[in-house]
Amino acid sequence: MQIPDDLRYSSDHEWARATGDVVRVGITDYAQDALGDVVYVSLPSVGTALEVGAALGEVESTKSVSEIYAPVSGVVSAVNDALSSSPELINTEPYGGGWICEITVSSPETYEALLDADGYRGLTS
Repeated sequence: MQIPDDLRYSSDHEWARATGDVVRVGITDYAQDALGDVVYVSLPSVGTALEVGAALGEVESTKSVSEIYAPVSGVVSAVNDALSSSPELINTEPYGGGWICEITVSSPETYEALLDADGYRGLTS
């Protein structure tokens, strides 16, 4: 299972990568493996304001449907439209092409409060 050291993680198995005040969000390798083959992704709308822990979309797999939760507070500034036609990117590239959305952070402390890689490893072991 991959847990890149340069990311932050939520206890709900989302990852976050900050570039300035924009945070790219996806689900972890652990989460995609538990879900199985992803067949559909419900993306948030650009402009949607989110608080930490708010549902921002859903991932549907051959096993179940799981909500995706915002790991940071802010406004959705971009979504990964490629997932509409290729939801399997979440399985094949969870930390790359399988990203879900970008959030312009309104409260930087919400990013800092996320788990680092070692903290997340402790959660999943």
